[in-house]
Amino acid sequence: MSLEKVKDYFRQFGLEDRILEFATSSATVELAAEAAGCEPKRIAKTLSFKVNDTCVLIVAAGDAKVDNAKYKAEFSTKAKMLSPEEAFMMIGHAVGGICPFAVNEGVKVYLDCSLKRFSTVFPACGSSNSAIELTLDELEKYSNYITWIDVCKAWQEE
Repeated sequence: MSLEKVKDYFRQFGLEDRILEFATSSATVELAAEAAGCEPKRIAKTLSFKVNDTCVLIVAAGDAKVDNAKYKAEFSTKAKMLSPEEAFMMIGHAVGGICPFAVNEGVKVYLDCSLKRFSTVFPACGSSNSAIELTLDELEKYSNYITWIDVCKAWQEE
């Protein structure tokens, strides 16, 4: 089970006890925010894409949407999200619980700058009823991210 993989991953850092398991679903931004007791924009959603034959994960704020022009400028291809079957095979987590932790080898993780507004965010932990509250420094460290990117829109505050 993916949640167990993520718990094992965080156990090596002594953080497995910080994983939140909910009695209700946290599979969408709205449900996750309700379960975690935070604003939807603080949910760090993990979006999965196929770039050539590689899986790319983009962790973005809950209120952000992928900007196709920015995405194409960053990755030199159109944004093509993985199907649920591809996501499970390539990442090792099912849709609704996809996260940047304990992923399969070869998966590339990027963090979108839409997250930089927050001191802490809530990414999922491999299941559709889990999350963990992390600082941005912790998210960087434990996601094994490649770099910060700017591929989202609709999140900038007026």
